[in-house]
Amino acid sequence: MGKSTSLSDAPQPGYVYFLTAIAALGGLLFGYDTAVIAGAIGAVNQTFQLGAAEGTWYAVFWEGWAVGCAIIGCVIGVFFAGPLSDRFGRRNGLIAAALLLLISAIATALPRTFTEFVLARMIGGVGVGIASMLSPVYIAEISPPAIRGRLVAINQLAIITGMLVTSTVNFYLQQTMGSAEAAWRWMFASEAIPATAFLLALFLVPESPRWLIQKGRLDLALGILTRIGGRQHAQEEMAEIKDAVSHEPSRFRDLFQPGMQKALLIGIVLAIFTQITGINTILYYTTEILKTAGESETQAFLKTAFLNGINVVFTILAVLTIDRLGRRAILLIAMAGMAVFLGGLGFTFQHPELGTTISFLMLICYVVCFMYGLGPGFWTLVAEIYPTKMRGRCLSVVTVFLWLSTYFVSQTYPLMLKAVGPAYTFWTYGLMSLLGFFFVLAFVPETKGKTLEAIEQQWLK
Repeated sequence: MGKSTSLSDAPQPGYVYFLTAIAALGGLLFGYDTAVIAGAIGAVNQTFQLGAAEGTWYAVFWEGWAVGCAIIGCVIGVFFAGPLSDRFGRRNGLIAAALLLLISAIATALPRTFTEFVLARMIGGVGVGIASMLSPVYIAEISPPAIRGRLVAINQLAIITGMLVTSTVNFYLQQTMGSAEAAWRWMFASEAIPATAFLLALFLVPESPRWLIQKGRLDLALGILTRIGGRQHAQEEMAEIKDAVSHEPSRFRDLFQPGMQKALLIGIVLAIFTQITGINTILYYTTEILKTAGESETQAFLKTAFLNGINVVFTILAVLTIDRLGRRAILLIAMAGMAVFLGGLGFTFQHPELGTTISFLMLICYVVCFMYGLGPGFWTLVAEIYPTKMRGRCLSVVTVFLWLSTYFVSQTYPLMLKAVGPAYTFWTYGLMSLLGFFFVLAFVPETKGKTLEAIEQQWLK
């Protein structure tokens, strides 16, 4: 945006929401790319003759790989996103993510072989990995402390909105073209529309002011901070950020000093718990789970869209309450509820005579708990607790563990179904949710209402 940024004394209240909305398009694409496979996986199996319906271990592995290959791309994207964003900026990293997602959307619609499909999905995965890390980081770094939780949670809302849009598009295409097998290429191609919008919109936003201060570009940073909160806010924020940046660690080995070590371990363990509690088995396999429970293909697509609509409602509730209740409180609420409803979901599969309605109700309640608490609570917390100089690298480490856990769960879910059945599979995820509850209770601090610099000093003490 350059030095033409307004330096008037009065803040522009809508400006920070404008920046947040554009950055959150990265979250929307994260959700879009995550959910599109839920409607297409069965058709991909049939098109490339993976043989998942045969139920052999070999065939079940390839079904998991069709889903999990994109997650390997996510790990690669996150691995490079942190160091590169610390060097070249958060905005440039998001531009790279948008380009990769656009390329993937087109390439995934055109593969002639399963290998080509996998490569196209992995390219998109790299983009998703970058966006999954940098969108919440960018939002956290532009946000005033009083509303930072709400603004970072908007990114989670965008993720769920992306899932709702995708599941609605998938249902429309399945109905229009008669079957998922006829429509799956168009499902992937539709992602090109939001990817293009994201790419173009990023040219309307400035770089993160905290990153600019770190690089010594003070005039530009002051202009952005002034537009966000007014001249007095900007001057106070500048002084605090400059002081923090001058004292904070910047070498990779500093990640392992006592205070930072604890913050890093909390982020890593929470990242693992977000996945081993089973959420992506639901998001990636919703349609197939509902078919297993006895629904027709059309009803499975329709209920998937309905489920994502409910998720949007409860994520909005999280946006409205996270700055009041705090990060720790909604994490505890989420973990406890997920444990209860995963237990109930497993029970309904153990007793199919209860019918599909109760199974679907348990499924809804479990996902609602995640979307209200663990999803926004995790991303808000980890976007806050690391120093500016190290934030990119710390988030890289944390998000690598998140995507490795995502891959592990998505790859092993079909294998667990075959080995122990759906009831014990969901009970296992419920046990992990219970363990996560006790971890948060014992180790996770509250960060609501604190500046990023105050949180940083809390660890470095």
